[in-house]
Amino acid sequence: MTPREARGVQGGGQPPRAQGGPRGSGGKGFPPAAGGYPGGRPPGPAQFRSYYGRPVLKEPVWEALDVAGYLFLGGLAGASSALAASAELTGHPELARVAKTAAAGAIGLSVAALVHDLGRPSRFLNMLRVFKPTSPMSIGTWLLTGYGPAAGAAAVSAVTGWLPRTGRAATVVAAVLGPGVAAYTGALLSDTAVPAWHEAHRELPYLFVSSAASAAGGLGLVLVRSEQAGPARNLAVVGAGAELVAKTLLIRRLGPAAEPYQSGRAGHLMEAAEILTAGALSAAALGGRNRVAAVLAGAALVTSSALTRFGIFLAGRTSARDPRYTVVPQRDRIRRQDQSESPAATV
Repeated sequence: MTPREARGVQGGGQPPRAQGGPRGSGGKGFPPAAGGYPGGRPPGPAQFRSYYGRPVLKEPVWEALDVAGYLFLGGLAGASSALAASAELTGHPELARVAKTAAAGAIGLSVAALVHDLGRPSRFLNMLRVFKPTSPMSIGTWLLTGYGPAAGAAAVSAVTGWLPRTGRAATVVAAVLGPGVAAYTGALLSDTAVPAWHEAHRELPYLFVSSAASAAGGLGLVLVRSEQAGPARNLAVVGAGAELVAKTLLIRRLGPAAEPYQSGRAGHLMEAAEILTAGALSAAALGGRNRVAAVLAGAALVTSSALTRFGIFLAGRTSARDPRYTVVPQRDRIRRQDQSESPAATV
């Protein structure tokens, strides 16, 4: 050590660094860092980034008002047709007429929203060139094509009194196709690569059908006198209860992947919908024939159903923007598959 270096050490300085590598690297003249990590500390959690700052998936370009409105109105129409047939069979003509009219109006608005999002009506007609049973989009297009005229004919006959036999036949056709119209949109979203929708493929169709049933029953409670609204009240109670169960199962099964449904704007909408559904369920079940309670419960159920569709739509968009929701479920599936195929798992 030179006199200059010795003076530096005596004055509180540091001895000169040996050659061979930076401090903590384990190079010549230095012991390895603690744990073998640079700086003695392990690296932090991996960051899920994509190439060039772009998301792994392309975010859906659908307009929220068009597509979420189409999902809500289509479900309301299909469930209303089933309610109309039930009301007609049980001797509730006022409820049957209102439900048929609501179904025709809702499906008309739903198709209009879909065509507006497609940009040109010819794009909807082009989907009728093929019939593909494995495609929810193809099945849904044909369902709408058969259901729409039947719902319209049933409503016209109910309002005008013309051709009652044709109206009854149209009511039956609409009631048969209605549940499919309410359910297929859930399968349609689940069939995409959007993580929040695809991972929820088991619950979404049930959630859509139950939400549609609660909306149809709620609309009947709002528009029909209490003494005529018995079937609507029953449908509202069953639908609201099933909707709460389906939402709970969805969140529980998805675990961390359910975060898009519980955070941000989508989370606020889903939470508001759940609160409205629970409150309306209590009011409809305990309110009896109280007209004020029935109207409030019905309005809450219709609003809740709409909020649920918008919340699900926005959750899908959020999950497509963040690579975590694509990468983490894939890694979990690979890990589970490896564990199931390992020799220890087969012993």
